[in-house]
Amino acid sequence: MAKSIKDILKKNLGTKVNGSLWLESADGRFLGPGPIELLERIAETGSISAAAKEMKMSYKKAWELINNLNAHLATPAVIPQAGGEKGGGSVLTPEAMELISYHRELRKSFTAFLENESKKLTL
Repeated sequence: MAKSIKDILKKNLGTKVNGSLWLESADGRFLGPGPIELLERIAETGSISAAAKEMKMSYKKAWELINNLNAHLATPAVIPQAGGEKGGGSVLTPEAMELISYHRELRKSFTAFLENESKKLTL
């Protein structure tokens, strides 16, 4: 008779199912926790530079994430604004806000899945 996974594992190790969640295409990952956090911080600060600083990320790396994300979208997620009194900035498109919302809901479902599977290890 086949053993269950909980019978195979050592007891009381605090074993749980874990993972990370992202979207990817044939050429690699383009949307996950990092790009989502960057988008959220751009929305808060109105600036790619300020968002990158808050994340302790280089401005160059932030632009790489944005360019990679934009390359996978029908409409860009981030629109840079030309300088002015405040020196310009960046705004998120409605599509970017939808991506953030989608990712939040996806995370909720994924977290519920992980918790459910982890419970099976301890029942």
